[in-house]
Amino acid sequence: MSKNPPTPSITADYAQRVTDDLSANRTEQERVRAELARLQEELVRLEESEQVLTKMQEVLGTTPKQTARKNKGSKTAAVPAARRSNGKTAAGKTGTNTGGKTSKKAASPKKPGEPTWLELTTAHLTAQNEPKSAAEVSSALTEAHPERAVQVAVVRNTLEQGVAQGLFERSKQGRSVFYTPVVAVSAQSGS
Repeated sequence: MSKNPPTPSITADYAQRVTDDLSANRTEQERVRAELARLQEELVRLEESEQVLTKMQEVLGTTPKQTARKNKGSKTAAVPAARRSNGKTAAGKTGTNTGGKTSKKAASPKKPGEPTWLELTTAHLTAQNEPKSAAEVSSALTEAHPERAVQVAVVRNTLEQGVAQGLFERSKQGRSVFYTPVVAVSAQSGS
């Protein structure tokens, strides 16, 4: 019977520790929420300031291409803003709207009526006799379409999209990846 009396004491100690830990956890959550709200408000102010400065830069007619690059960078800031709206804070909703405007400008480099990246890469690869890397395709597209800002990462993603859709075939040679159109591959294997 000497073993039974200490058990309630141990249980009470653990219960007290759990209660204390839970209280500390809730206090820390509130502190982090307050800091997050402050940072969200600061981000919204910075995004609004960026928009004003961008408009001023456009009015002055200085380097609009750099602004487009900065807008793409702020697109990554829009991701937390979207998550923020689940917290239902006013600053989060404002940040989401601001981020949405910014990402729309950065996401539409193509003018209406221009071919898509997939159409451009398909046309280029179909005209080739040998597999091409993403870098080779992007440099060829840069030469063929100087009015469009061609990025190797965009071309690589487009080529991978074509692979997923069954338009291109991917082959590896060492560490390099090469792409060929599926039509050319099936024509070669039929010969």
